[in-house]
Amino acid sequence: MKKRMLAAVMAGTLLLSAAGCGENASAAGENGADAGTKLAAGTESGEGETAGQQISALTLMQEVNTAQQQVIDDNYRTWYEVFVYSFYDSDGDGVGDLNGLTEKLDYINDGDPETDTDLGCNGIWLMPIMPSTTYHKYDVTDYCDIDEEYGNLEDFQTFLDACHERGINVIIDLVMNHSSSQHTWFQTAAEYLKELPEGAEPDTAECPYVDYYYFSREQQNGYSPLEGTDWYYEARFWSEMPDLNLGNEAVRAEFEEIVDFWLELGVDGFRLDAAKEYYSGSVDANIEVLSWFNDMVKSKKEDAYIVAEVWTDLTTYARYYESGIDSCFDFAFADSTGVIASTLKGGSASSYGNALLNLQETLSQYSDTYIDAPFYTNHDMARSAGYYSGDDSEKQTKLAQAMNLLMTGSSFLYYGEELGMKGSGKDENKRAPMYWSTDETAEGMCRGPLDMDEVKMKYGSYEEQQADGNSIYQFVKETIKLRNMYPELARGTVTPQEEISNDAVCAVKKTYAGSEVLLIYNISGESSTVDLSGVTVNGNSGEALTLGGVLLTGTEGADLSGGTLTMPAYSAAVLK
Repeated sequence: MKKRMLAAVMAGTLLLSAAGCGENASAAGENGADAGTKLAAGTESGEGETAGQQISALTLMQEVNTAQQQVIDDNYRTWYEVFVYSFYDSDGDGVGDLNGLTEKLDYINDGDPETDTDLGCNGIWLMPIMPSTTYHKYDVTDYCDIDEEYGNLEDFQTFLDACHERGINVIIDLVMNHSSSQHTWFQTAAEYLKELPEGAEPDTAECPYVDYYYFSREQQNGYSPLEGTDWYYEARFWSEMPDLNLGNEAVRAEFEEIVDFWLELGVDGFRLDAAKEYYSGSVDANIEVLSWFNDMVKSKKEDAYIVAEVWTDLTTYARYYESGIDSCFDFAFADSTGVIASTLKGGSASSYGNALLNLQETLSQYSDTYIDAPFYTNHDMARSAGYYSGDDSEKQTKLAQAMNLLMTGSSFLYYGEELGMKGSGKDENKRAPMYWSTDETAEGMCRGPLDMDEVKMKYGSYEEQQADGNSIYQFVKETIKLRNMYPELARGTVTPQEEISNDAVCAVKKTYAGSEVLLIYNISGESSTVDLSGVTVNGNSGEALTLGGVLLTGTEGADLSGGTLTMPAYSAAVLK
């Protein structure tokens, strides 16, 4: 290990701008080259500092993570989920907008694989951008326009073109389960029912829109009263979000036109909101809707990517792959009680490998073309920095991101998770402003949702973390780099290596297109030694394997010698 650390020092001039750590990070962010010069001159001491140069997790990782990137243009991507409202404000009104997002695209991906200053994500999922009455915009008033808070269609086209120039695909949230109560469809139906003579039955020939929704004269579960009438309508999420009748061919025709509109603009697919509530309680009916939607979209754009939100257990959402859609979000591994967090909070590392195998076997029962959609947190969940406590909480927060991003499938990263942002409680708190700076008045900073509580961050802002080689940001960036270097990580079939897995170590082999890599995690708070003598990768014995990538949560390196891998606490390694 000392040999590896000395090698990192010899790599020398590695990112003086990224050398700050701990209390020095803020100074580096504020003072730029001056802070870096002080550290290089040895005037600030720190763990691992040798010969006037400071060792950081980043310098150690960069020494090993040198393979050429092999980014494949398919639907196995690293997606960045963006809530435009809270991301970056270009016009000073406190609300994020599309022009602001376009301005910050180089943060997500600058389109140049030779640079090391972007996250390396090659997909963006935009939360709803259509006109709406709310800050979250899940109640759509017009499916073929942009909410004026975010800009206009010309701004969207500029954004989309800039993404495609960088190799970024874009999917947009499509809310088909319900519309806004202010949508013309609902407003027309409501006015018709209000004017309907007492005792008369609605006639769809007179007003087709009454069959766009579910109206009843009986109060039923999940129904709200229609003001000024004796009618009720289904609205399971909120009275201002009336549920659409997706069994109505006229409604389906409307959504086909909506899909045409966005595909012609150039979007690359859709994220389908609340897919298990299309017909609440009926899996089969929901699968039928998704089958129709998938066939319709793919007939227009064969490589369009479709991912559905089916917030339920693995056994149930696996069935939704019968519809033929590409992906369902992998809720079993997400949130504070999911497989990833549970493993890091006292579970067995080997059980994580078994969970990956079980996932693969379960999904493959229903589709041979599925693309799993692992994610760790999203806009409806408490942010992950709050999942862990104690001395190792930052290391656990980091490694959890790797356990998500290195899963097979299309991995999703919620904006700000790469900084360890916090946010829990009501939804507004989970959608706080992107933490670009500690200065709330800094250029581009958003105010966040109006009803948001004060959210006290646990870790530094982007300004601080990009100058800190030991930050969560640098760890996540290196993780995505590994995902881009080794196609096997995102696309590989998983085979747990039980003979070298235990409570502390999880080892899985990933196989794609005849090529194998070995992915190993140490999820414990202590160093672990792994004997690779009984392992083969690509026909090579353990003694012949090389270290193709490492992810480190501290300033102790990994070492591979004579078929023995030594891993520091909370680390990961890719061997080939």
